[in-house]
Formats: sequence, C-alpha cells, structure tokens
Amino acid sequence: METETSAGDTHPGEDPITVDSVFVRGRNVLLVVANFTPIYIDYYLHLMQHSLRYPEDLDGRLKELLAFLTLHATARPWAESIAWTVNLRVPRANLFATASSRGEMIVGRLFTEDIREAPHDILYSMTTVANSEPRTSTVQLDHQSPREWMESFYTDSEQRPCRCFDLGDESYALLAAQPDADREWLASLDAERVRAIREEEECKVLESRKFRFHCGCSLEKILPMLGTWRDRPDELFQGASEITIDCPRCGAHYTVTPDMI
Repeated sequence: METETSAGDTHPGEDPITVDSVFVRGRNVLLVVANFTPIYIDYYLHLMQHSLRYPEDLDGRLKELLAFLTLHATARPWAESIAWTVNLRVPRANLFATASSRGEMIVGRLFTEDIREAPHDILYSMTTVANSEPRTSTVQLDHQSPREWMESFYTDSEQRPCRCFDLGDESYALLAAQPDADREWLASLDAERVRAIREEEECKVLESRKFRFHCGCSLEKILPMLGTWRDRPDELFQGASEITIDCPRCGAHYTVTPDMI
C-alpha cells in the first residue's frame, strides 16, 4: 500500500471489504457474498475528489457492475485480473470495471463521449494472467441490468449457470454451478432464500478475499501515455499552459504542463 496519497489514490486508509466463498454441500453450488458499503463510500469520495458526476441510472448500473465483477473475480483463481467493458446503445455509454484478487482492488468508471455504436449491447471481457496471453470473450447482451449481464456471461462464456442477487443493504450474492450441481434448486432461488442459505443448507467457507475501491494511478504512470507527443508538444497543448489528462481506469484528473512532457 502506498504511504503517500497521489491524485489518483482513493483513500487507501479505508478498510477493505471481505468477500466469502461458500460451498453449498449437497447442491454443488458456489456462493460468493459480500457487503459493498465501504467500497461504495470510497467510490463516491473518488467522484467528489475529481468532480465527476454520472447520470443516476448509469451510476446505479456501474455500482452493481463493480459488485458483481468483484464476486466473479473471487469465484475465479487468485492470479487473474479481469476487465469488463459494457458498450450500451441506449443510453450511449461504456461502463468499465476491472478487478484483481492479487491486488485486492476493484475500480471502474463511465464513458459517455465518443462512444462507438454497435448493432447490439456488447460485453467485452479480458482476463489476464502473468506471462500468458490475455483471454478475451464477447457476449451480446439482451438485458439492461448488471445482474443479467453476469448471468448471460456465465451461460455463454463459462458454459454453466449462475444466479446473481441484490440482497439489500448494499449486499450482493453470486451463485455459480459446479460439476453435478442441483440446477433445479439453483433456478428456484430468490433473494430471501439466498439470505437464508447458510442457515438452511450445509455449507463450508472455502476462503475469504479482500477488496477495496482502488486504482493505483499516479501522474508518473499517466505521463508515459503522452510519450508520442514529446517531439510535438505544440500540437498537444495548442497554446494552452496546461491540459487535463484522465485516468482510463478510474477517471481521475491530472494536470499536465509542457515541461512535464
């Protein structure tokens, strides 16, 4: 953890959330569950710090995407980093989120300008492991909620069913079928029954992982993106004494002057 706070850091002193992976015996289903209040607090502090304001509907969907992607990352191997971009046609926007269990982080942002229009709403997924080629997947979306996006992704890319639930009070759950899963039981669940699973079913906690809303960006990491302008700064600044560069992962604003280039 960084000891100094740079412009892109998001309150690194905040406690991370704990995400539990629970195996439901007899059903052969993995339950991943967590409360996201601390992450949402840091998310809104980040928006305030950088004067970011998102439309209410898209803001709600981005928050849910952060939650379900965190749960999905916890259901996956430790070494993976997962990045999702959801391209929406109406309203025209891109929702971006990325999660890493090894880095104990989840971060995301919204894009509303210069959005390429696709014939359908599309989910682009990239999973990265060190020293390996990234694994990519594209899923056509027919629904509007992150819960349904995740369920569609599991059906099309993971080749197994998954159910996602808003449990209230900013808690969320993901249930993923394992080999020989009781798929009829999984399909029959609602939020009330999911809340009671640990009391009504035989369960074993497999592991717990930590996550916080954190990007890790800094001016030093942003400047190399401008390396191609080093020999022609006049084209970049166009007479201005400074410009603002946004982090592509979290939207943090950085002021850049010609002498920095």
